[in-house]
Amino acid sequence: MRANQIPTREVERTPMRFTDRVTADARHGWPIEAGRYRLVINRACPWAHRVVIVRRLMGLDEAISLAVTDPVQEIIDGDPHWVFTAETGSPNDLDPVLGIHALREAYLAREPDYDGGVSVPGLVDVPTGHLVSNDFDRLTLDLGSEWSVLWREDAPDLYPEALRDEIDALNEDIYRDVNNGVYRAGFAPAQDNYDRAVTALFARLDALEARLTRQRFLLGDTITEADIRLFPTLVRFDAVYHGHFKCNIRKLIEYPALWAYARDLFQTPGFGDTVEFDHIRRHYYYVHSAINPARVVAAGPHPGGWLTPHFREQLGGRPFGDGTPPGPPPLIDRVPPIG
Repeated sequence: MRANQIPTREVERTPMRFTDRVTADARHGWPIEAGRYRLVINRACPWAHRVVIVRRLMGLDEAISLAVTDPVQEIIDGDPHWVFTAETGSPNDLDPVLGIHALREAYLAREPDYDGGVSVPGLVDVPTGHLVSNDFDRLTLDLGSEWSVLWREDAPDLYPEALRDEIDALNEDIYRDVNNGVYRAGFAPAQDNYDRAVTALFARLDALEARLTRQRFLLGDTITEADIRLFPTLVRFDAVYHGHFKCNIRKLIEYPALWAYARDLFQTPGFGDTVEFDHIRRHYYYVHSAINPARVVAAGPHPGGWLTPHFREQLGGRPFGDGTPPGPPPLIDRVPPIG
């Protein structure tokens, strides 16, 4: 759907077209190799955000370089595209490593006749300029399992074998009702579609509130893949989803446990240091002109509340389990601090 196009049916995410995997045994033809791949993201996009978090937590900052597109998409041939600009560190509006202006160029390098949508994140093979994968779901799992040869020392286990079934089931519920649920509400083509989406969204948030009242993280004492998938939606909730997407039965800050949990994660290395609220607000309010025709960008809420004490440590637990927190991000990857 184009950014300025009024939806005519409920939002459904089409399967990813490019789903090759970079694995330890290179069974898809893409080997694990430091410096070979570039991760193209947008700071506003929650689907890209989860991949950035895993990259940070596992210490893959140096092994996989990061390319950040402009928060405002550019219309090319009638469609919105993720592009590189000087604002996000791309002199002459070209990515300094890939030498391209729009991510779609990597799609076309891989498949010259491709005429589908272009999404972030995109993992690109630097030597050829070909897109390897835009499968946001699989990318986080592979960075947290297949790339072990390049992990930092004492990296956490985000997808423990014993918990995988439970993580997968919870991820499915969170994706359906929360991650994608906010979009189904925001782009609902009719009242009944909106009513179903927003009801399911807040029923799930209520259930998560109850769950997190008694334990520090979604699966207990440590951070897992499930927390990484929930956080990007929570951190955008009051800033854009509550008003812009009409998810306004309650704000995140009105959920005592969820709000404290979200602050706990935000203040954990690898989470808050990957958030750029300015990009989030500018992208959503400006690009989605079908639901915000004037493209007026909201001024608030002020993000200072994310730095207030959360007291979740009283529930015990070890955020990284037997691992340790990641160090500071490389200078080139840092986001502006909350002022």
